Amino acid sequence: MPSQLLTIEVDRLAAGRARLRLTGELDFDTAPELVAAAAELRRDGYQELLLDFAGVTLCDSSGLSALVVIHRSGAGSVRLDSLNPPVRQLLDRTGLTELLAAPPSSATGDTRQAG
Repeated sequence: MPSQLLTIEVDRLAAGRARLRLTGELDFDTAPELVAAAAELRRDGYQELLLDFAGVTLCDSSGLSALVVIHRSGAGSVRLDSLNPPVRQLLDRTGLTELLAAPPSSATGDTRQAG
């Protein structure tokens, strides 16, 4: 069964910050799309990236690898937001929660900042 399309909606915020809103599956087939989108933003001077996972229905090891690649590819921060419980658990179990500056699992409400 083919992967669900990953949609990446980019919001360019002030002061070198950008939000990437992800919808669909972040897996072997779609992870390169996310890496490419982040690399393009970094080339354009956006160093702080907020990845909004509200619409992500699946994240596999290729998705995790893409997140590490994005983290290592720039001088700025990468922050994950609106993680669903299965993705949060995956990040916690792999030790990537702290690396990727994900908001604490006890956080409630919308943690996105207006830009």
